[in-house]
Amino acid sequence: MIIQPKIRGFICLTAHPEGCRANVKSQIDYVRAHGPIPNDKKRVLVIGASTGFGLASRIASAFGSGAATIGVMFEKKSENGRTATSGWYNTAAVENFAHAEGIYAKSINGDAYSAEIRKQTLDLIEKDLQQIDMVIYSIASPRRTDPQSGITYKSVLKPIQNEFNSLTIDVHTGKISDVTIEPANEQEVEDTVKVMGGEDWDLWITDLLARNLLAPSALTLAYSYIGPKITEAMYRKGTIGKAKDHLENSAATITAKLLPIGGKAYVSVNKALVTQSSSAIPVIPLYITLLYKTMKDAGLHEGCIEQIDRMFRERIFTNAAVICDDVGRIRVDDWELKAEIQSAVASNWTRISTETLPMIGDLGGYRSEFHRLFGFGIDGVDYGADLEIDVKIPSIEE
Repeated sequence: MIIQPKIRGFICLTAHPEGCRANVKSQIDYVRAHGPIPNDKKRVLVIGASTGFGLASRIASAFGSGAATIGVMFEKKSENGRTATSGWYNTAAVENFAHAEGIYAKSINGDAYSAEIRKQTLDLIEKDLQQIDMVIYSIASPRRTDPQSGITYKSVLKPIQNEFNSLTIDVHTGKISDVTIEPANEQEVEDTVKVMGGEDWDLWITDLLARNLLAPSALTLAYSYIGPKITEAMYRKGTIGKAKDHLENSAATITAKLLPIGGKAYVSVNKALVTQSSSAIPVIPLYITLLYKTMKDAGLHEGCIEQIDRMFRERIFTNAAVICDDVGRIRVDDWELKAEIQSAVASNWTRISTETLPMIGDLGGYRSEFHRLFGFGIDGVDYGADLEIDVKIPSIEE
């Protein structure tokens, strides 16, 4: 099958297995080029391991320090002539590269919010690794079914209290237009927190502790975002921001539970990047196009693997304590929020139009990163080749 991108809105309906493999390999090569990561956490669980920051975390752990990894994902294999999802192909590549080097890597595919998948994962840990040294929680989902009540909650991307008026962009056409989004009601705020807050992270850690599957001094880490004033009303002070507040507050609750084993929970605040999740948030793609150009011009641009590699080397696995801000968060959004970067972005924001964006923004870079998420536009890949789309994930096919 010859595979081409089929894009609908902020989703690509196809994925390229060789492109995804090449993308994974480029991330492995980046980590390896910087030398071993002095990570003493050799048994790592990544919940949400198939794309974005979760995938980068798994790669940095496995190929930066030789850690055994178990990845939890919710992806679709190829069937009925359709390609698998990019996360499926990414996971197959990670396992194949790891196994070729004798590094343990297994995966669980299913709804990480469910009690069933959590139990399957814990059973695998107990059988193969006995305990886990580090748990990385990196889930982004539009809905969650509470495993205890059975109620399904849906998240919304809305402002709170006031109507949101701003500019937005169709990244595929480059057209900029006005957008107005009505504020969320109280129920929508609560539901978004139920989906994207820290409740599920807490459940995972609670169950791991209950079965004695966390090693002494175990760490757990979740990812968050703050962003600048430009996106504040829609993001940090919107429904998703309330969920991120809950996630960050959950770190203290989880740390209290980890005290008996000397463990600790952290939240890392990361940079704005092109991911499947961020592409769906109004105003964020337009902000990213300006940010990318500004940061690239300053020599400060990073993607997911660069962010995670820097976080591991310079924030967590240092010779001293984990480096945090004054409220206990790890910060690798520091380059994005540099005063000179934000001043330039804010200035360009006042000049935005469909006509000016090619000069002041990096729409091409945004599109390229979006395509890479699905394995397209990667150097060295023959996109005219007739490929087998049914790719196996070794541990799932056992």
